[in-house]
Amino acid sequence: MTRHWVLPEYVDDVLPGEAAQIEGLRRLLLDRFATHGYGLVIPPMIEHIESLLTGTGHDMDLCTFKLVDQLSGRLLGIRADITPQVARIDAHLLNDVGVTRLAYCGTVLHAQPAAMSSSREIVQLGAEIFGHGGVESDIEIQSLMLEGLAATGLEGIHLDLGHVGLFRSLCRHGEIPAELEGDLFQALQGKDVPTLRSLTSSLSGATREAVLQLPELFGGMEVLARARAVLPAYPGLVPCLDQLQAIGEALESRVEALLFDLAELRGYHYHSGVVFAAYSSASVNVVARGGRYDEVGRAFGRARPATGFSLDLRGLAAVLSPPARPVPIRAPYSPDISLATLISRLRAEGEIVITELPGERAPGGGLLPARELCLVDGQWRVVSRDSLPSGT
Repeated sequence: MTRHWVLPEYVDDVLPGEAAQIEGLRRLLLDRFATHGYGLVIPPMIEHIESLLTGTGHDMDLCTFKLVDQLSGRLLGIRADITPQVARIDAHLLNDVGVTRLAYCGTVLHAQPAAMSSSREIVQLGAEIFGHGGVESDIEIQSLMLEGLAATGLEGIHLDLGHVGLFRSLCRHGEIPAELEGDLFQALQGKDVPTLRSLTSSLSGATREAVLQLPELFGGMEVLARARAVLPAYPGLVPCLDQLQAIGEALESRVEALLFDLAELRGYHYHSGVVFAAYSSASVNVVARGGRYDEVGRAFGRARPATGFSLDLRGLAAVLSPPARPVPIRAPYSPDISLATLISRLRAEGEIVITELPGERAPGGGLLPARELCLVDGQWRVVSRDSLPSGT
């Protein structure tokens, strides 16, 4: 017999303590983004499947729940990522000529969990810049991410940087076939050097050595100098290193550790330039991630350079220490106008005041509240239980 209160696998409720923490983080981050000029947008939960998957690659297709619209008969998708929706809004609704800064927060649903301990329902929050293709917007969006994470109290932030343009440049100038490019991509993601050696056996010497060097190019700022020495000076490759250099110099002082991984191709079929991820010493999981994705706007009929990042608020809340919960004040049920006035003032000051309903506090049942509104010498006052006379 099915228990009606049992939820689907990898889907769960968010209870008051965690929900309050998530909502606090949402308000904190969106308010912080607003001070930098990022306008809030709220895309719909469902869209035509073509719109949701445009430019996102095969991986997002596998993540997306699909259903048939009973009004039109067309196939719809429940969003698994909000970023393509924001790109659509920029391309077709706002239609701004200059730079556009947008922020968002909403629930996304994945058909498969990202890991055995992950939820399929994610509270995704992020920010995007459209209309600027220079490294300055990459620096701005990553600075905004780091500032937001620091504002939440997250400590020990590590920033990892890569650039998908490096591998693409090697493939283009080395005339690597598309099928081999896909196999090399998989091997690079697994840092599988033996497989890379086998796959590159037919490539020209310079290209083969460059591909084999990529997994070794991992570390601090010194990695970029090493890369310039060992990688061929292909026209599209040097600008990638220049961009990483500029970002590293701008952000190195803002993080506990700055690392470059030139074999990192996260979102290879989606991103078009710099990719980045933020970690914390408190967790092994990614806290926030993003990158440049100039090609997505083209898929919507309006090519616009873009860069942005996103994070899972539930995942971020799990890394942070729970905030101290304020001690509520209990108030008696009373028609006294002066009591109602005081309660209103206390709530306006941010206090939690709970007016007890008649019979709510059963005699001898449970702990007494730590703070109460009591009538003392004809005046309503907040009184700590510790200060009340014995037996009160």
